[in-house]
Order: sequence, then structure tokens, then C-alpha cells
Amino acid sequence: MEIDPVCKMEVDPAVAQFKSEYKGKTYYFCSPGCKAAFDKEPEKYFQVTA
Repeated sequence: MEIDPVCKMEVDPAVAQFKSEYKGKTYYFCSPGCKAAFDKEPEKYFQVTA
């Protein structure tokens, strides 16, 4: 299972309908809304909070 970087839901990559490539890695999403949010601002979902 993969984790949707936007909502943190588990997504099965074998059946995921929504995915994006970013910096050579494929990310999987639970919905078109999560994919759109990621595509608009991918770096937002990789910020590390201290």
C-alpha cells in the first residue's frame, strides 16, 4: 500500500485511478481532489515540521 501524500489515506497502487509523477517517483491518490491539490503545490506536502 502507498500513502496519499495529501490526506494520508492508504491507497492500493494496483487499483489507484489517480497518480502523479514527481521528481522521478510515482504518488498515488484516493481522489481527483487530492491529486489536483498535489499537482498544484507538490512541495507543500514534503515540508518537514520541527
